[in-house]
Amino acid sequence: MNEAAGAKPPVTGVVIAKNEGDRIGRCVASLVPLCREVIVMDSQSDDDTVAAAAAAGARVVQQPWLGFAAQKNAVIALATTPWVLLLDSDEWLAAGTADAIRTVFADDHVERADVWKLLRRTHYLGTALDHGGWGKEKVERLFRNDLRYKPASVHEALDTAGKRVATLQARIEHDTARSDDEYASKLQRYATLWAQQRHAQGRRASAIDAPLHAGTYWLKNYVLRGGFLDGGTSARYHALHARYVFDKYRKLRGLAR
Repeated sequence: MNEAAGAKPPVTGVVIAKNEGDRIGRCVASLVPLCREVIVMDSQSDDDTVAAAAAAGARVVQQPWLGFAAQKNAVIALATTPWVLLLDSDEWLAAGTADAIRTVFADDHVERADVWKLLRRTHYLGTALDHGGWGKEKVERLFRNDLRYKPASVHEALDTAGKRVATLQARIEHDTARSDDEYASKLQRYATLWAQQRHAQGRRASAIDAPLHAGTYWLKNYVLRGGFLDGGTSARYHALHARYVFDKYRKLRGLAR
């Protein structure tokens, strides 16, 4: 490959989106200087997502919603380069990340793995969450274009069976919520999808599972991992996630009744 410094490596940036007009431009703009092409797969947005994505430099295609995993697989299949870099519409590449990716391509270091994990830092309503497990979350985002996501309703995962996986010290920023109410509602939807998915897989929950897992989340992430050190809105963020853990096990137990 021997990509020259500053040149665009053989990477396609891919994003799925619906009604993300206020955030998609930032996402695409972070990909354009690095990627040979950027493709946004829109799910019939009724805001200015399409116009904002196109203005930032993306090619926009339409696809009615197929589910998280299937939608991502559909946009990956459109990539014309050997490598894919996938972002969610509420994410963007941090300063220096494009250079770090160029570097691994420049000396063919990229060929040492099939999947590269990047480090993701979440922000919640203006607070950067550097602690509590949300400051350096490893996410599989740079990978060969023949890989696909495993079927899942929520919390979809790349199928890495038999693949070489490595970590790149480069960051993705993740601005996870527009408002507290919006985020709480999203977690409730995810809890329902999670419970339905696990129930279909034969999983069951006891009466103790919901409080046990929720309490464990709070102790592990807010206390032991230092989530409290972030201040600002961090306490609310972790409280919402503890509630999410509680609700997904509560909903799973309810499905068995």
